[in-house]
Amino acid sequence: MEATKKSFGEVDFLQGSILKALVIFSIPILVSNIFQQCYNTADTMIVGNFLGDNSLAAIGSCTAIYDLLIGFAMGIGNGLSIVTSRSYGSRDEELLKKSVAGSIVIWLVCSVIITMIAVFGTYPLLQLLNTPIDIIDEAYGYIFIISLFIGVMFAYNLCAGMMRAIGNSVMPLVFLVVSSIVNIGLDILFITKLNMGIAGAAWATVIAQGISVLLCIIYVLKNTPVLVPEKRHFRIEKELYMELLGQGMSMGFMSCIVSAGSVILQYGINGLGKLVIAGHTTARKLYMFFNMPFMSMAVACSTFVGQNRGANQPKRIRKCLKICYLYDIVMAAIITVLIYFVAPSLVKFVSGSNSTVVLSNGAMYLRVVGPFYAVLGVLIQSRNALQGIGKKIVPLISSVIEFVGKVIFVLVFIPKFQYMAVVFCEPVIWCVMTIQLLYSLYSNAYMKEAKNSLV
Repeated sequence: MEATKKSFGEVDFLQGSILKALVIFSIPILVSNIFQQCYNTADTMIVGNFLGDNSLAAIGSCTAIYDLLIGFAMGIGNGLSIVTSRSYGSRDEELLKKSVAGSIVIWLVCSVIITMIAVFGTYPLLQLLNTPIDIIDEAYGYIFIISLFIGVMFAYNLCAGMMRAIGNSVMPLVFLVVSSIVNIGLDILFITKLNMGIAGAAWATVIAQGISVLLCIIYVLKNTPVLVPEKRHFRIEKELYMELLGQGMSMGFMSCIVSAGSVILQYGINGLGKLVIAGHTTARKLYMFFNMPFMSMAVACSTFVGQNRGANQPKRIRKCLKICYLYDIVMAAIITVLIYFVAPSLVKFVSGSNSTVVLSNGAMYLRVVGPFYAVLGVLIQSRNALQGIGKKIVPLISSVIEFVGKVIFVLVFIPKFQYMAVVFCEPVIWCVMTIQLLYSLYSNAYMKEAKNSLV
């Protein structure tokens, strides 16, 4: 494969300054993630301000299910893109095109299967989660529409993942900005003008995501021929498909296990009342915003490690991780200070609520979690690095730790300590997971080779 001309927005991870490459690549992802989070936060703000606390709680009660669906979609997309990034790093164009073709096949099959499961399983799951009876129908109306078009969500994450695999993080951002603006406009139209309720928020999200998919496909076909497979590339090769399935399903199931833990945690939260649900829903939306800088650098780290693993440059991988860990600590300190001063105002702004329970619980959650972003950042970077060098099982183990930890908190601590246990649940679990991941990463044979190569 030619290593010369790059399309607009592509970053070279294989040579030159590591810090510069990570920053240039991660900034568009950060902005992209913020806009993607705007899909849900716009729903929350508009629903909270125009439809009230009950409708806000309805969306909140199915947030964990939504996270389960989108987490699986993003996990598979990111996993498949890691294989593509390694192919790109090895400069094997035929293998790269075969990887893209295999990813498309896996996306189609997974979309059909997950749609069927989600459509028929969401209402029983809402019942199982102890969703209050007076909001369960409204919650189901929202999540049913999202579930019906889960393939659209899969498609965007696949397209964006393929472009990022070759170092282009700019164009997915451009398309997402356009669709985010459309999403917010449709939210206002459907909810405030057409009186469609929270179902209108779901339709706005689906339509906006569909637009982003179309824009991605048009751009790839016109500007990145290296990502456009031909008919011969769709021929199934067992070894490649096993690698794609292994990496994609590993990250997909990892996200599912994490989200399943969140579903279990949501069960405990739902039992604390509608106002607590509303407060926690708002805080989680804001938490996701503050988490964006760490998630963005993690995607950059994953792509960097994948390409340099393909090019067999372990020394650059180890240097990359040191930079990422320092970034996590500095960014967490800045966010912690910011949250301390603005948390109550942000909760009120997003929720539109005047309830003391909603505002105090939301602010408390944000302030407690703030310092632990440093731990979460190291956790995410380490996990993505392991996936980038081709390890599939260890990240799954970390997800199992998180799932078991949340089950323990729901069964033991939440009944006793109420919402305070919800607040400390994830930070405590993150600390345990980070220890396990750091040990697994730096005891790995390839990372030991990287250390030896520094001498």
